[in-house]
Amino acid sequence: MTGRILVGVDGSGAARLALAWALEEAALRRSALEAVIVWESPDDLPRDFYYPVDEKKLAERASARLAEAVAAVPARGPVALETLVLEGDPAETLCRHAVGADLLVVGSRGRGTFAGLLLGSVSSKCA
Repeated sequence: MTGRILVGVDGSGAARLALAWALEEAALRRSALEAVIVWESPDDLPRDFYYPVDEKKLAERASARLAEAVAAVPARGPVALETLVLEGDPAETLCRHAVGADLLVVGSRGRGTFAGLLLGSVSSKCA
């Protein structure tokens, strides 16, 4: 392996396209590929009321979405693929984890909330 590519996956169609492209690019470059899903706790978001959150279930759902996406996109060559489930703000977490990577790949549109649209997408924040 000669490099490292990081791809953000959120279960959306655009993220699956990004994953397919990243798999192909990793095979061409003979690079390791890290497929990362980032989940965000509702406790980290501004709320006017409190409600209990099962963060373990949120992490499990994120892990299942990542596994489904990886299973749905076959590799086009030998690629060392690692999957990671991380918690935090998606853009900040991906950018922080991408330090030292040769390439960060994200889809053009994902599963963001309406508030996320007002703040800008993960791709624009990472750019």
